[in-house]
Amino acid sequence: MQRVAFVNPRLPLPSSSFTRFRLRNMSTNPSPVSPKFVSVEGADIHSRSKPDGFRFRLVSYNILAQVYVKSSLFPHSPSPCLKWKARSQAILTILKNLGADFLCLQEVDEYDGFYKGKMEILGYSGLYIQRSGQKRDGCGIFYKQDRAELVLEEKMDYNDLVSPIEDYKDGSANKDSLEQSNGDRNIHKNPASTNAPENRGDPNDPRVRLKRDCVGILAAFRLKDLSRHVIVVANTHIYWDPKWADVKLAQAKYLLSRLAQFRDLVSDKFDCIPAVIVAGDFNSTPGDEVYQCLVSGDLTSTIPEIECSDDLPIPLRSVYASTGGEPSFTNCTPDFTGTLDYIFFCPSSDIKPISFLELPGSNSEEVVGGLPNYYHPSDHLPIGAEFELDCDKVC
Repeated sequence: MQRVAFVNPRLPLPSSSFTRFRLRNMSTNPSPVSPKFVSVEGADIHSRSKPDGFRFRLVSYNILAQVYVKSSLFPHSPSPCLKWKARSQAILTILKNLGADFLCLQEVDEYDGFYKGKMEILGYSGLYIQRSGQKRDGCGIFYKQDRAELVLEEKMDYNDLVSPIEDYKDGSANKDSLEQSNGDRNIHKNPASTNAPENRGDPNDPRVRLKRDCVGILAAFRLKDLSRHVIVVANTHIYWDPKWADVKLAQAKYLLSRLAQFRDLVSDKFDCIPAVIVAGDFNSTPGDEVYQCLVSGDLTSTIPEIECSDDLPIPLRSVYASTGGEPSFTNCTPDFTGTLDYIFFCPSSDIKPISFLELPGSNSEEVVGGLPNYYHPSDHLPIGAEFELDCDKVC
């Protein structure tokens, strides 16, 4: 539930018609909404010209960790929508109805006690990495067992960025400051609205700045199609605070570096060049430095002590930007409404998006007043894409 902490235009206030709608339905609350996939213009023609193309769907969704759900942080949300029993069932309903082959989820807590077993019942296997320190949420990739086979995985901890700096400083890190930095709850509510300011240690010490307890997963899958394609799927959650833009940028560059190394490892192991898809909550709006870094592949470090990898970056393109434009928002509360979530892919003749998950407009009754609500159990919306692979080009 990480959020950019600057003021954006608020959503429209509930209209009188919406208020009447809510009053009429107090006894029968609205059901969770599962968005639909809509075709990219020309996708059907492309499909008919290549009937042997293999299709799969991937969804990215910050589901809002229950540990961060407090009425003081979401005073605009109906209280029943914040309770774990209602939220967890609503999330499961949406995940099931989306029908995705791959689910890249952020802010997953209760993984072992709830999601792992529930998703297995729906036919999914899962990978999970919990955030560092005392954090209770993390990132998960769920994949349909009858559609894909996991062949390789790496888990990524952005706190690894601290090690080169400690070496550079001859191991003289202030351990007290590093421990204090773990007090960051990583909530994307504006810190000014909370009761106490965050205590993140000395902001001038790069070893403290970089210890944000953010994580990601890199995984390679062999698809169960005729050509047995191998694809790489990455899922991550980047740090939230816009005042620490250098940290977010360092994490994005580390992601690109690790991604290039992982793709090379997969290529060598399976004698192919796999398709690459990167999804997650990047806590960055379209056009800012993190976004530009991801689509340009510029690995020049902004922190002198960090050495960048010599691996050539993987060119990435946003699914939504390439199919009509980024959504107007993927995160929606009265304090902030904007686009923070993305699905990127490495463009090639082997893979292309043929449909995308449609998102509601700002005036839709689904989102008026802010999320979570009865329609959406998280303050983020799910995003997704359907891809088609050329089966004539085997990986």
